[in-house]
Amino acid sequence: MLSGPIVRPLVMFALPIAATSILQQLFNSADVAVVGKYAGPNALAAVGANTPVINLLINLFVGLSIGANVVIAHLIGQNDNSEIKKAVHTSISLALISGVLLMAIGQVAARPIVVALSTPPEVVDDTILYLRIFFVGMPFLMLYNFTSAIMRSYGDTKRPLIVLTISGVINVLLNLLFVAGFDMSVDGVAIATVVATAFSAISLLLMLMRSKTNVHVSLRALMLDKRMVGRIASVGLPAGMQGVVFSFSNVLIQNGINSLGAKAMAAATTAINFEYYTYFLANAFGQAATTFIGQNYGAGQIDRCRKIIKTCWAGGIISTLVMAAAIVVYAEPLCYLYTSDAVVVSLAVVRIYMVTAFQFVNSVIEVTSGILRALGHSVVPAIICVMGVCGVRVVWLYTAFSYSPTYEVLTAVYPFSWIITSISIVVAFVWVWKRKIVGIL
Repeated sequence: MLSGPIVRPLVMFALPIAATSILQQLFNSADVAVVGKYAGPNALAAVGANTPVINLLINLFVGLSIGANVVIAHLIGQNDNSEIKKAVHTSISLALISGVLLMAIGQVAARPIVVALSTPPEVVDDTILYLRIFFVGMPFLMLYNFTSAIMRSYGDTKRPLIVLTISGVINVLLNLLFVAGFDMSVDGVAIATVVATAFSAISLLLMLMRSKTNVHVSLRALMLDKRMVGRIASVGLPAGMQGVVFSFSNVLIQNGINSLGAKAMAAATTAINFEYYTYFLANAFGQAATTFIGQNYGAGQIDRCRKIIKTCWAGGIISTLVMAAAIVVYAEPLCYLYTSDAVVVSLAVVRIYMVTAFQFVNSVIEVTSGILRALGHSVVPAIICVMGVCGVRVVWLYTAFSYSPTYEVLTAVYPFSWIITSISIVVAFVWVWKRKIVGIL
């Protein structure tokens, strides 16, 4: 990461991250397809209604794993082994603590949250059941996020991909066993997800425990170093808040979708599966920017950082455009893989045309946010996303959607908010680079 060519190593770093997330989503899509085909539209709607809620509750802590990635990458660039050890073991401790906390919150808050979201009565019980079972696996999900972040910090993105491939196969097989074989519903999907996540987390932890590198993990050395927690939190909490803001706005939109009925909920659940594929490509180049710039900025190599920034922007935009084009062209037949309901499919196709097609704009937000975090300015993208994403979407819900409460009007808020936010965050990056980085030289 610190010398030699940039494009090939960066792409080879980013693609396994994207492949890992896309593979995970393919397996999640298999979950949705199994539920839609064997348990019906209501169960499909219940699973989909949980996605924004889950993201809202976990993103703050997922942000801490991003903070761990940045801090450890900086320390690797500085070759400070003593500090790396503290950062790694503090990160694992944070993962376990946050996982247990989220598990408890999920059990207590499930019903109030689901009811507050105007969830249709016919899917309330299934939605609550799925949410509670899913949150039992929170310690494993947090452990997976932090262990994979530690691996990314020193350039290992391939082993998480291998582990997730095996985990996904386990998930799909258990889904078929529980839902198709044992006639279970959302409970079967949730249990399968928890088991597969536990496998992923434990596998990556064992790899780090057996590692001979400077990110080796020893359970006896687990700690919460106050200074290191502060460093991780200074980057991770703003990143987490940015994720929370996105999720909060999506929860509000989910509330609007719920008000349109179970068909609209099922359509959104179907279409979102394809949105994730394009988003994961953008996010992968954002993570590549965070890690590559983190190490090079830590080593004082500003010129190399400049080349990495250009490569990440180009990679994020081009890859999301290519993926989105393929999905848009085959939108209708792809949607029929999840449901045979023509109304649900037609609404899902509308969302694909209006949201997935514009994910390349969101890639600018993701990559630029990753760049700013690596440069030590994690608060900047968080503030911009609060104003540009959440603010715009809240205003839209209470103006445009309130005036014309249709599925199409509600869906249009995504590209509109992305365009405003992407322009704002690029302007902020230029200001930070000129005033804070170039000004130092």
